Amino acid sequence: MLSFPRFANSAACILQAVAVYMVAASAQAQEPTDPSISMTQPPLVTETEPMLGSEIGSEIAEADSLSQTPTSLFGGPWYERPKLTGDWFGTRSALAGNGIGIDVSNTQYHQGVTSGGLEQAFRYGGRNDYFLNVDGEKVGLSKGSFMTLHGETRYGDSANSLTGALMPVNLMLAVPQPNGTVTALTGVKLTQFLSEQSLVYAGKINTLDDFKQPITGAGTLNGFQNSALMLNPIYARTVPYSTFGAGFAYLENMEPLFAAAVFDTNNTPTVSGFDTFFDNGATVFAQLNLQTRFFGLPGHQGVSGTYSSGTYTDLTPSAYLDPIDGLVIATTPKTGSWSMAYNSDQAFYVSPDNPQRKWGVFSTLGIADSNPSPINWFGSAGISGSSPFTVRKADTFGIGYFYVGVSDPLKSLAPNLFPLQNENGVELYYNVQATRWCQITPDLQVLDPFRERADSSLLFGLRAKIDF
Repeated sequence: MLSFPRFANSAACILQAVAVYMVAASAQAQEPTDPSISMTQPPLVTETEPMLGSEIGSEIAEADSLSQTPTSLFGGPWYERPKLTGDWFGTRSALAGNGIGIDVSNTQYHQGVTSGGLEQAFRYGGRNDYFLNVDGEKVGLSKGSFMTLHGETRYGDSANSLTGALMPVNLMLAVPQPNGTVTALTGVKLTQFLSEQSLVYAGKINTLDDFKQPITGAGTLNGFQNSALMLNPIYARTVPYSTFGAGFAYLENMEPLFAAAVFDTNNTPTVSGFDTFFDNGATVFAQLNLQTRFFGLPGHQGVSGTYSSGTYTDLTPSAYLDPIDGLVIATTPKTGSWSMAYNSDQAFYVSPDNPQRKWGVFSTLGIADSNPSPINWFGSAGISGSSPFTVRKADTFGIGYFYVGVSDPLKSLAPNLFPLQNENGVELYYNVQATRWCQITPDLQVLDPFRERADSSLLFGLRAKIDF
């Protein structure tokens, strides 16, 4: 049951945001002119293809933002500034001027099943995200070096267990762990540019941070919520959420053309991971990504693949999938698993005033071995991007459909006790920028879950995000 303090906290944030939205709307807030602080991501982040193990887009964007005039980043009236807490009496500007960027956000969710599923109920939960970005050259290290740390706190409950679906309906409440309250340092990445066209990196990698598919908002807290539309779940067996890894990337026009990485197969978001370091093999990832200009507008076509030498079963947990509670069956472990994926995005509209304000279509396909991977094939498609409403230029929207082909070996594990089927669903969201530091997002999902005994479910949710 939703406790009154939690509900009050959520309601207060939502009411505050609605009030701010009314003030902003009455003032007819215009789209920010500085793309590095607009609600859409900075140019090089927005244009970065989902790259496992390479945060080149965010690394360059952070370097770009730290090189700008600090007062242009953090100053201004409270309803116009990009961060609620502003410039910290000049401290934030001083840190930025010395190559240190700090970002803190709080995101709260109230989401539930209104019909169907396993249970009709609403759940409240939230998370805090803490980022520290350091320009190595400015703090006395080598030129072209960067360090990125990502800490996160997850608390409360989620609607993930209410639907009977394999895909978590709220991925950001499934990590770094799906239940309870936990704080973890899930990313510590060191990046070194070798030239303007290449870089290498190593550390503890938060792989979800690197899924930043253009247009979709994937890899951020501002877009879709369902796991199937935030990343390609065909990787769920071979790619952990937070683990040790290293890799490199070759760039073209400051975007990754080719990238490759090696990861420890162990998912260790809440522990050091040193005691299990590569004791279950390694995952190799590679991706080729091509920039396109169909209709004279930007787009991408990419192919990628993974191979893991780890040993798994069909029921080995994955951070990107909802566990099958109650199914206790001894399955035969298998060594080795692979996956292949294709992804594309194509802008249909780009604002002549701000090239980062655009909308278009996206699609994703994937195939993997049917054992030990629980997903044999996958497909998704949708339309998303910046709001088409000219008076709401900083808002974003998305509507996407996905289909999950559940592997036959998983379906046959207990066909009488746990009959399973393929899963599909639709998600629709509209992200309202109430102020530059506060966003409100209504979210609607319709799911046909992979548990046959669970009815098709209709979910409604509300997300509130504040950047401090």
